[in-house]
Amino acid sequence: MADGRLQGKEIIVTAAAQGIGRAVAEEFAKEGANVLATDINSEKLAELNSVKGIRTKILDVTNYDAIKELVKDFSKLDVLFNCAGFVHNGSILDCEEKDWDLSFDINVKSMYRLTRQFLPIMLANGGGVIINMASVASSIKGVPNRFVYSTTKGAVIAFTKALAADFTAQGIRTHAICPATVDTPSLRGRINSAPDPEEAMKKFLARQKQGRLGRPDEIAKLAVFLASDEAPYMTGCEHIIDGGWMLG
Repeated sequence: MADGRLQGKEIIVTAAAQGIGRAVAEEFAKEGANVLATDINSEKLAELNSVKGIRTKILDVTNYDAIKELVKDFSKLDVLFNCAGFVHNGSILDCEEKDWDLSFDINVKSMYRLTRQFLPIMLANGGGVIINMASVASSIKGVPNRFVYSTTKGAVIAFTKALAADFTAQGIRTHAICPATVDTPSLRGRINSAPDPEEAMKKFLARQKQGRLGRPDEIAKLAVFLASDEAPYMTGCEHIIDGGWMLG
């Protein structure tokens, strides 16, 4: 049962319509936060309108003008959760320049845009928490057929650490969450589009030491801890939550 660990905190969550972003938005709200859930998927996002503590807004994180308009509505922000992402499949030989540009635009530059606009508000109010969605598939672990995705997630970890180096003394805490394979609509879509979906699922499960996929709510619980006042001495860190994938 939630105990108000984020009571009264103002929070923005991107890519909140489904998957990890949705679970995080819902968990934040359960803990007493006032959450703005954003996404480009208007139909799925609307499902959150009935959740206490959550309001929604359509937002394309690649649209800098829209983000600059959004920031005008805020005089205070305690937590920014950057969750928007895109998974490109393949090696460098499968990655055209347009795939590279799209991956960096969504996975990295979106975090720059949002942080660049909302960080001054956090600083003016004495601090805040920025949580960025990274991945075990990054500079932490090389993964086949995730060339540009892994490259972008490595950049997210560096982005997180660089922010901490510059702004920890001003009350900003930054974190990168690095999950392994999580059971989300995005993953299910990739599995179902494989030539043999059953075999694709077996391969995902085979690399997990616990023999199962992660759950979005498990990532959300970590996010609550990092966003809360229970983690005041933690910043600039990558947090691995992978069911033992890193063990071998």
